[in-house]
Amino acid sequence: MNETQTQTLIGTLVVLGMLALVILPAVIGAVRDRRVDRQLRDAERREAAIDGTVREAYARTDVRGASSHRMARAA
Repeated sequence: MNETQTQTLIGTLVVLGMLALVILPAVIGAVRDRRVDRQLRDAERREAAIDGTVREAYARTDVRGASSHRMARAA
C-alpha cells in the first residue's frame, strides 16, 4: 500500500467514525423509546388483567406500531 492509499483509508475511517458518533445518540434514543413504550404497554396490560378487562387493553394498543408518544409542534 502506498502513501496515497494509506491516507485515503485513514480519511475514510475518520469519516465513518464521525458518522457513527453523529448517528449513535439517535439510535440509542430510538431503542430507549421502544423499550419504554413496551414497558408501558405491558404495565397497562397487567393492570387491565387485574381489572378483568384484558380484551379492552389489547384493543387500546396502537396497531400501527408507533414508537413514540411525543407530539410534533410547529416551530
